[in-house]
This record gives sequence, structure tokens and C-alpha cells, in this order.
Amino acid sequence: MISQLSTAEAGEMAIEFLMNDLDIDTDDREWFSVLNVRPIGETWYVVEIGVEGLPDKWVLQVYDTGECDPSYTFNSPVQATESDTGLEDMPEAIAQILMAERSHN
Repeated sequence: MISQLSTAEAGEMAIEFLMNDLDIDTDDREWFSVLNVRPIGETWYVVEIGVEGLPDKWVLQVYDTGECDPSYTFNSPVQATESDTGLEDMPEAIAQILMAERSHN
């Protein structure tokens, strides 16, 4: 069975899920974008979501049913202890989320 979900739809579902899960304010959502959507077999997609101007990304799985796996991962080459983290120009809420994610990375 071929998925009825397009890569664009999978990306939209993943970013909506992540924004809700991270409790990102509607005004701050413009900082996030879908970087890549890869179909894996016929039943799910891997979606990468990033923050504008930063190397950080979240990787989510979206199933052809439209469900997002709540066990997503976060990747960043930036260490939480680095002084130049690129968060100075971010909205405070986004900077806080990225600092928390990086400290657990």
C-alpha cells in the first residue's frame, strides 16, 4: 500500500506537532522550518525541523496515518557550555528551549 500522505503534508504535520509539544507561541513559529522530509518505506517519513540560522534540528517520525511519534530526537553540534551559541538574537522562549535541549544533547 502506498502512503496517502505527501512529503509536504508529513512536514506540515511534524512541524505542527513539534510546535505544540514545545509550546511555541504562534508569533515565534516563523523561526522554525522543515529542513528535510524523507519517506522510509511506504508507511512513514523522517522529518527534520530546524531553527533559522542555527545548526540545531529535531528529527521526527510521521506515519502515513498522520500520527507523529512523540519520541523525537534533537541534534546539535553546539555544546551547551560554548559561549557563542547563536541564541542572542532569538526570542527568549526559543532560546530557553534550545538551551534546555542542548544541555540534554
